[in-house]
Amino acid sequence: MKGAVAMANGVKQRIRALAGVALSLVTLGGCTTGGSPAPSPPVSSPAVPGFTPSDTDRDPSERIEGIRIEAYEPGLHLRTPQRVAYDYSPPFGGRHDAVWAACNGVVYSKAVRTEHMVHSMEHGALWVAYNPDQVSGAELDSLKVRVENRPYTMISPYPGLDKPISLQTWGHQLKVDTAADVRVSQFFTALTLNKYTYPEVGAPCDSPQFDTDNPPPFDPAKPGADAAPPK
Repeated sequence: MKGAVAMANGVKQRIRALAGVALSLVTLGGCTTGGSPAPSPPVSSPAVPGFTPSDTDRDPSERIEGIRIEAYEPGLHLRTPQRVAYDYSPPFGGRHDAVWAACNGVVYSKAVRTEHMVHSMEHGALWVAYNPDQVSGAELDSLKVRVENRPYTMISPYPGLDKPISLQTWGHQLKVDTAADVRVSQFFTALTLNKYTYPEVGAPCDSPQFDTDNPPPFDPAKPGADAAPPK
């Protein structure tokens, strides 16, 4: 019996050691992917026919009415507390903090510093932002259920948002008035882990150094003259 216990303890120690090596490959600013394949898109809701990406239809979101698409150079990092004077609100690409926000199905109850959220989108995350003065109750719950515990998605309040809801992935944004808008499902189908539309395929959404319960706070003030440009 003692020999079996000792053997089991030895196996546990080796597993912990291997886990530590794996974690050490993830750096704050390096966005190490190690050539990993693209993760499989999570099943967050039924796919909308005609909006599933493929080799011959790489960005079906181009057919979503009202979508905004911009090109951004990836890998432009800065460090807290440096801010970025983003060209859109919420931002959906461009220069960002070296630390990404945790984005594996995280429901943030507090508004989060945007520079971290942009980095998560570079890794393939879909960010649902909502105006907390306009979205609550059952409507908010219907958005949370799309995100909660689903890889490469995140949701957070965004004070001052000019529409009730704004959906973002890297280089893509759609603003809607209600969670029931059919374009919300179109956006999720077309852009959830769409490997053709974000730069760092295989990069992680886990972020052990990021406090999801007390994240770096959103700053509603206009960035000062020392803010970095988004591009």
